[in-house]
Amino acid sequence: MSGFSWSGRHVLVTGGAGFLGSGLCHALDAAGARVTALDAMLPDSGANPANLHGCGARLVVADLRDAPLEPLTDGLDAVFNLAGQTSHAGSMADPFTDLAVNATAQLRLIAALRVGSPGAVVVHASTRQFYGRPRYLPVDENHPLSPPDANGVSKLAGEQYWLMESRVQGRPVVSLRLTNCYGPRLRVKDARQTFLGIWFRRLLESEPFEVWGGDQLRDLAYLDDVVAAFLAAAATPGCAGRFFNIGGAPPVSLLQLAEAAVQAHGGQGGFTVRDFPAERAPIDIGSFHADDSAFRAVTGWAPRVPLAEGLRRSLDWFRPRLSQYL
Repeated sequence: MSGFSWSGRHVLVTGGAGFLGSGLCHALDAAGARVTALDAMLPDSGANPANLHGCGARLVVADLRDAPLEPLTDGLDAVFNLAGQTSHAGSMADPFTDLAVNATAQLRLIAALRVGSPGAVVVHASTRQFYGRPRYLPVDENHPLSPPDANGVSKLAGEQYWLMESRVQGRPVVSLRLTNCYGPRLRVKDARQTFLGIWFRRLLESEPFEVWGGDQLRDLAYLDDVVAAFLAAAATPGCAGRFFNIGGAPPVSLLQLAEAAVQAHGGQGGFTVRDFPAERAPIDIGSFHADDSAFRAVTGWAPRVPLAEGLRRSLDWFRPRLSQYL
C-alpha cells in the first residue's frame, strides 16, 4: 500500500449511506477521491442521509435490483460493494427479498461493471456468518461453511459470484468476511444491524438493555479499523482473487462487553441478562472470533482501536446526534 494515492480516482461505494459505506465515503473523500455513494435508502436498512453530512460524496438514490446501472458504472477505478440485506431474522421471514438483494442484485452490478469498468478493483463486504457455529476457535478461512440462516446462504452466493468474476474475467476482486462491526453512524434505532446498536440507544436514553445469554464470545471491529481494511484490500495487488477474515479487538464475552459499554458511558446505565429467545436459538452461532492473520500478512493491516476506546468514541459521537438516528 506504500505510495498508493486515492487522489483523483473515481470510486463507487454501494450501500454508501449506510454505516460502513458512509465511513468509507468520508475516508475516500478526505483522501481526494471522486466518490459516488449509491444507496436504495430502504427503511429497514442502516441507510441514513445524516451519515453523509460533511462528506463531499455524491449520493445517488437507486436500487441495485432494478435501477439502470450503466450511468453509474462507467470509468470507475474502484468499487466498494457494501449494499446488502443484513438482518438474520428478516432473511428467515422473507428469504426471497433477501436473495434478490444479496445475490441477484450482485449479478446486475457485475454485468454493468463488465461493460463500463472492466478493470476496476472491487472490494466486496462479506460476512463471518458463512461459517455457522464454529467447530474450532479462532475461525480461519479453511473452516467448513455451514450458513445458519437464509442471509448466510444468500450472502455466500453473492460472494461466490464475485470470486467467479475474478477467476473467469480476471477482475481484481477481494472479499472481506467481517465480524461484528461498530462505531459512529451505526443503526441504533433497533437491533436489525447489530445488537450493539440497541445497547447504545438504551444507554443514551438511560434505559436498561438486554443481554441474551452472556457467555458467547465476540471480537468487535471499530469503524476506523474496518475502513482501513477495505482501503488496504483495494490498494494491495496480492489480495486480488482472495477472501479474507477481518477480525477486531481480542474476544470478550457478551457480559464483559455489556460491562465495558456501561463503563464507556461513564459508569451510567445497566442491563438485564435473559435466556436466548427460543425463536432465535436455531440461528445463533454461539461463540465466534476470527483468525485474520492471512490478511495481516498480505497487507500489514492490524486493528488499532482498543474496545474500551471504540465504545467511548461511539457513545460520544451519538450523544449529541441520537435524535437523527431514531
